[in-house]
Amino acid sequence: MTERRAQIERNTGETQIKLDFAVDGEGVSKLETGVPFLTHMLDLFTKHGHFNLTVDANGDTDVDDHHTTEDIGICLGHVLKEALGDKKGIRRYGNAFVPMDETLAQVVVDLSNRPHLEFRAEFPSQKVGTFDVELVHEFMWKLALEARMNLHIIVHYGHNTHHMIEAVFKALARALDEATSIDERVKGVPSTKGML
Repeated sequence: MTERRAQIERNTGETQIKLDFAVDGEGVSKLETGVPFLTHMLDLFTKHGHFNLTVDANGDTDVDDHHTTEDIGICLGHVLKEALGDKKGIRRYGNAFVPMDETLAQVVVDLSNRPHLEFRAEFPSQKVGTFDVELVHEFMWKLALEARMNLHIIVHYGHNTHHMIEAVFKALARALDEATSIDERVKGVPSTKGML
């Protein structure tokens, strides 16, 4: 099988990002995001999805973490789409529930080429450390948009914001691991249209 891997280098007036992503990895990450909480979440995402991910990002974090978080989401979505190529043989759909202590999160994905985010999560805190919690939605929307995937995120319950976000990232990883996996029964692209 051809290596399912892609890279991007993206430079704007706000951020400079190099990102390398392999779908069929060993859960290895090398992350320099400049946003410690996002680094932690991407490390978990990589480990639980069995991906390989390298991120080297510099951004205007002296202002806030918005542009860096958003642009890493853009870059990750782009390389996910590129790495999957024509999507022949993939399962396409993925669903994962992940508990973390008092929290239960669910993520469902469809690698459909129809970007949409449904985000059903209410976090009790506005910040985790210095990280603005509203940026989780921003990251996920840009990821879904650039990967051109249908992404549904539901936090069924929980009261610790850190646990809730962590469960979401782990569930995202596991759902994507399922959706990107090859099913030997699938001949061609998993769509009656003949393309995704």
